[in-house]
Amino acid sequence: MKKTKARPHGSVVFHNYYLSIIIFFLSSRASRHCTDAFSLTMGLLKVGTPQPWEKSKSSLHYIRKAGVRQFISTYNRVKNLKGDELLWGDEIEYGVFTVSPQDKKLRLCLRGREIMDELNRREASHRHRTEGCQWVPEYGAWMVEATPNRPYTGYTNDLLRVERNMRLRRKRILSVLHPDEIAPTVSAFPLLGTLGDDGSVPATPVGGSKSESAYIGDGIINPHPRFGTLTANIRKRRGEKVSIRVPLFRDVNTPEYADLKSAATDHGCCGSDSLQLWRYGKGDASREKYGEDFVTVGCSTSTSAEEDGEPVTNQKWLVNVMCEGCLGLFYRSAPGKIVPDADWPRNGEIVVGSEVPDIPGWIRLQNGYYLPMESDDKTIRFLHKVNSRIHVSNEEQRNIGYSTPLFRRSVASSKEVIEGLGSGGIDISDGMGNIAVSNLLDEKNLLPKVEDNDLDRVRAAIHMDAMAFGMGCCCVQVTFQAEDIDESRFIYDQLAVLAPIMMALTASTPILKGRLADTDCRWGIISESVDCRTPAERGLKGADAAPQKEYAGRGVRRIYKSRYDCISTYIYQGTGVDSVASSSLRTNGKPTNLSNRILNMYNDIPVPIDEESYELLRAAGIDPALSQHIAHLFIRDPLVVFDGAVEEVDDDTQTEHFESIQSTNWQTVRWKPPPPRDSPNSPHIGWRTEFRSMEMQLTDFENAAFTVFIVLLTRVILTFDLNLYIPISRVDANMQRAHSRGAASKGKFFFRRHMAPLEEGDDGYGVKYSSMFARVNSTNDLSAAAVVEPSAEGKRKHAPYASGGSEENSYEEMSMEQIMMGKGDYFPGLIPLVWAYLEHINCDTATKERLGQYLDLIQKRATGELDTAATWMRKFVRGHPAYKKDSVVSSEIAYDLMIACKEIGEGERHVPELLGDLRIKPIKPDGSWDVKLDSKTVRNDDILELLRRYTNRKSHFSVNSE
Repeated sequence: MKKTKARPHGSVVFHNYYLSIIIFFLSSRASRHCTDAFSLTMGLLKVGTPQPWEKSKSSLHYIRKAGVRQFISTYNRVKNLKGDELLWGDEIEYGVFTVSPQDKKLRLCLRGREIMDELNRREASHRHRTEGCQWVPEYGAWMVEATPNRPYTGYTNDLLRVERNMRLRRKRILSVLHPDEIAPTVSAFPLLGTLGDDGSVPATPVGGSKSESAYIGDGIINPHPRFGTLTANIRKRRGEKVSIRVPLFRDVNTPEYADLKSAATDHGCCGSDSLQLWRYGKGDASREKYGEDFVTVGCSTSTSAEEDGEPVTNQKWLVNVMCEGCLGLFYRSAPGKIVPDADWPRNGEIVVGSEVPDIPGWIRLQNGYYLPMESDDKTIRFLHKVNSRIHVSNEEQRNIGYSTPLFRRSVASSKEVIEGLGSGGIDISDGMGNIAVSNLLDEKNLLPKVEDNDLDRVRAAIHMDAMAFGMGCCCVQVTFQAEDIDESRFIYDQLAVLAPIMMALTASTPILKGRLADTDCRWGIISESVDCRTPAERGLKGADAAPQKEYAGRGVRRIYKSRYDCISTYIYQGTGVDSVASSSLRTNGKPTNLSNRILNMYNDIPVPIDEESYELLRAAGIDPALSQHIAHLFIRDPLVVFDGAVEEVDDDTQTEHFESIQSTNWQTVRWKPPPPRDSPNSPHIGWRTEFRSMEMQLTDFENAAFTVFIVLLTRVILTFDLNLYIPISRVDANMQRAHSRGAASKGKFFFRRHMAPLEEGDDGYGVKYSSMFARVNSTNDLSAAAVVEPSAEGKRKHAPYASGGSEENSYEEMSMEQIMMGKGDYFPGLIPLVWAYLEHINCDTATKERLGQYLDLIQKRATGELDTAATWMRKFVRGHPAYKKDSVVSSEIAYDLMIACKEIGEGERHVPELLGDLRIKPIKPDGSWDVKLDSKTVRNDDILELLRRYTNRKSHFSVNSE
């Protein structure tokens, strides 16, 4: 394949800004509420006839396999693209509501399509303007989404474009609203599902064949057939309506808690020193036990390793091949296929993986490789299951040295460690003279006993039963173009760690279905609203496991997450190590060939994959980490199939089937390959990463602040060579904590202790070896101390060469304030790092001044000095004169709240609890559009009428007589 040249500046390539921005933003993106969704060239929903679910089932297998072939074709076409510049953009979703001041009623306004069409018509007449907007449909008929009409570039002045464009979008949508309509930037309509047939304008009856909801009508769904089909097919594949149960906030008069005597006070069942955790997506067992109106919750201080019997992490296995001359095991790319050039696990090393259900005797590691559990003749055991808390290192690896110097090194030899596992009366003999750990140590014996009364964890629930409750939520998302495929994959991993942190900081969803929730964020609601897993896939005990031959995994493969959830596997893989590799990667002057060692230890949760897809990807030469990621996406079925668009799609030139799976895996971060180019004149688009977790804010200032902050963090990570990796199980734990009420100011999150390469190495405790950041206190030059020294350059390329050994001490629990502002002398905080970066690049004064206001907002959110929108809304409701302390948000309260949100966003109301001293400049629809100096002939009568208005009037301008 001919190598593509590095692109010139974006203003040259993206000269046709209208076409280019639609492609840049909408390819794979606007389809997150459907499958392939919008076409690449016009941003319009695909025209066609969706097949009924029963008919489409016969095409599911073909589409899954064709999707993998399309990815392979795309990968081979663009894998060598290099030198792309930073281009990026944001998306904001608006909900439009109808208000009635006379009776203080609030309803959904179902004019979304009409509003969008009018806005795009006006935008088309303003192509002479550099700055503009693009408007696209959303799931709800009351919703519309907007992006800038051209991407932001990698220059500091474009950081200031963000807020200007967001203000322009608000101004322009206001210009097309009717006098009784508002469009505040809020995450959710507070009364959705409570108003019956009178919940929208025009009115729509509750129920319908698509959602079969008891609370909302199908008429509020976007009328394009794709959205209704998507709604129906999720329900049909699942085998029942979706069930969303969110903990209900307990106030003094909340009736649902009157008879629930064991439920605790306002702090929740965990007490004031712990966050109550809503374990979204894992509540089937509690639903069977307690019904739709209650839900069980967890606690952030819980020592339980399981929830409803579901394991949190993968199993750990001790490598111990006891035969003469045997030092360990070769990796297998597939069962029976040895990979001799990969750095192999040695005896005494711990690997992380899970048994392959369909292939007995094999485990699949979370680095994508396989290992046999025993010899072919079953006389020698290779792998021995150990307790998840066991951490073993081995002498050979210690001699080689870890290229990520963040692992605890034990001083014991492999033999000593293995012998130590047998202490305390644990039998480790396998009867064949080999050392084995065949017993899974009982973790309960290693942990303090915790008395756990089930009833203590039961909370009243807000029940919802349709996709609209989730996909009707609004948010802010950001997409970045990377330099190449490696950078896009690395940034994907780093942003996945940041996703829960940023969601907690932007929390704005405390009201659902007219009730105060005991959570602050929307993510879990959406996750449960599109959960199409069958009962068997959800692990429901006693579920009918009769296979569905058309479904992926026949509908019985255990799938641990909804298709809308956190990522399940990191995807970056380090590059090869050549003969000039650094000394840390050499033993006795020889290269150690660690080129295939990847992030095994961090990928510590079960990642089910489609084995057939995985084999196709590996056979095509795609590395194990990326093959695992794609094969994990393809455990899902396509949800919408169009007539005439199955075998008719060309797998070599189109990606429709790949996107039908990719775009309905709605994860916190999405990795996007370059889309096909429709013609030689189509703009070039590189490898992209989309950040998806942030909640909607009330003002453009706030939305811009968090958007710019996440952009700057990507630059900081790349420029300062930082590493944010923590085990994905801890990322999942953070996501649960981020939903908790007041998590931004009161919660603690797992975060990496040492983000930069250590100067001497680390024993995991930060005792022997120090972070380079520790020198900050001894220098007056913060930026100089923060910039990675030349000796550390390139470490990122080798950072993921992890053995699967212990790294439990490389991360710790931190408050949001510590994550943002620093902790001790080893963790500088994200905000100081951003300041150091701005100093390093010599950011101009004007830009730095506004960025300073953004960072000040984020800092004060983290410290609790300023409220999140969720906290402020809850206080507003509880302080309203009509509130009866019963957790009910009445129509009157909801009306007043949404009017207040509108006024805050448009700069008419100042709320110090949200913004401090900063005031928002008022936004009016006047001046939204340019006025043309028209020269069309006017009728005489019109001229006379105009003149009458101004005859005998004094000048409109005061004249100074002097």
